[in-house]
Amino acid sequence: MKLLYAPTSPYARKVRMVIIEKALQDRVEFVDAVPYDDPEALLAANPLGKVPALVTDDGRTIFDSPVICHYLDSLAPPASLLPEGDARWDFLVREALCDGIMDASLNIVMEGRRPEQHRSPDWPKRWRTAILRAFDAAEKDIAGYEGSLTLAQIGLGAALGYLEFRLPDFGWREGHPGVTAWYENFSQYALMQATNPPA
Repeated sequence: MKLLYAPTSPYARKVRMVIIEKALQDRVEFVDAVPYDDPEALLAANPLGKVPALVTDDGRTIFDSPVICHYLDSLAPPASLLPEGDARWDFLVREALCDGIMDASLNIVMEGRRPEQHRSPDWPKRWRTAILRAFDAAEKDIAGYEGSLTLAQIGLGAALGYLEFRLPDFGWREGHPGVTAWYENFSQYALMQATNPPA
């Protein structure tokens, strides 16, 4: 398989953590693809031109990080990163919450890269508010991110890692002691250490 990715992408980091957890490293070739360069291989794998994108052994293309993560989880049974039964829906919602944190964080970063005269004064505030609401929800539900490793934990780790990397002054720790303690612990896991973005 080939994974087209960017080392700084939090979405790709999620996928890379799943690859490590499922011991699939020997089955995956990692191909650095900068989305803004529109590399042919990336556009062929994902017409949206976004990373990560996975090309399977039989040439199938799979994109969007949740879909890739679920696919990879299925390759090394048992599929263990999402519980079965009714609890599955709670974990899928947690995964979506973490992806939303990443989406809003990325939007803030991208808006900050626009020429100053074209930047919106309102959208970054809205995205920041959404992120803080998401942290409030995670704080109340922090027990749901404990226990055996799940895609919810991987997603929260990737989201927090991206904030630390790109928006270190965001101040998400204030008012979120449970999430803070959780991240201090989770960030030491081998999965996180092995996928740290380049300095």
